[in-house]
Amino acid sequence: MMNKARDFYEKHKLPVLLALLVISIILPFVVKQALILRYICTIMMYATLAGSLNVINGYSGQTCLGQAGFFAIGAYTCASLSKNLGIDFWIVLPIAGILAALVGLIVSLPTLKLSGIYLSIVTLGASEIIRIIAQTWTPVTGGALGIKQIPYPNFFGLEMFKPKYYYFIFLIIGVVFLFVTGRVLKSRVGRAWMAIREDQVAAKSLGVETSVCKCMNFMYGAFWAGIIGAAYAPFVNYIESSQFTTDTGFNVLAMVVIGGQGTLLGPILGSAIVTILTEALRFLENWRYVIYAFIIILMMWVRPQGLMGASDSILAGGEIQKKDNGKKGKKAPEVKKA
Repeated sequence: MMNKARDFYEKHKLPVLLALLVISIILPFVVKQALILRYICTIMMYATLAGSLNVINGYSGQTCLGQAGFFAIGAYTCASLSKNLGIDFWIVLPIAGILAALVGLIVSLPTLKLSGIYLSIVTLGASEIIRIIAQTWTPVTGGALGIKQIPYPNFFGLEMFKPKYYYFIFLIIGVVFLFVTGRVLKSRVGRAWMAIREDQVAAKSLGVETSVCKCMNFMYGAFWAGIIGAAYAPFVNYIESSQFTTDTGFNVLAMVVIGGQGTLLGPILGSAIVTILTEALRFLENWRYVIYAFIIILMMWVRPQGLMGASDSILAGGEIQKKDNGKKGKKAPEVKKA
């Protein structure tokens, strides 16, 4: 069923995307309940955050578990600059992204020769370091008390504190992210990322500067995590360090794995599924993470390419299967008698 839906999308990509955009614009005027709109805003926020992680894990083959740290940098940058210095939200937004990208560069430089579980551990440790700094740097981050009453964005005199208005901030960021990322992936840099994912040694032998491309990939993913973090801070109106724990990082990873790594729309579907499950299973408290783990294990076993991934992708074992089928189809060479 998912393969048929994916084939339909590939054949009618432009009409489908235009239809989804129109529905997205109309949605806040149809849905009247503020609580449901807040849930939809949360899904859209996580869709961009999961998409930023997907750029790193899905398109360059690096294994990052520290996206919550870059997310925290964006949120604290926005909260601190807008409340303490009175800088406008629309100016803070790119500053938060650039700052997160610079930290992403700092994290990526010592890890250029690492991969797999070793890279995962380093990025996870970096995320925890960022969270601990946020928890202890009281003059800037408010320490354990966090930052309260973060100013809402202002758009031509309209204070966007209602979910009905804030919805469009997440929508615009999400659409811009998808458009820019789609263009980047079709560029020389994006193809270099995918070449590194498939075979780093082969990519290097063909002239790809793997170290530079990996750093750029990390910075790009961190940049968008910082952007969406900056948008998240006024939305919740209060941030503190416990909002950016490893649980947040693993939640985002679950969205990418369930939706489909290496696909632009996969993280959107994954964020919707995980966010809805989080709200539905909230009564289970920490036990819901066991269910997440079970879903991820089941997904890796049944459909490792994710819900939006192609059946013939490398993650699905398509290439290996084709080779095996090719070998089975060939007859063994006959041995001539002397």
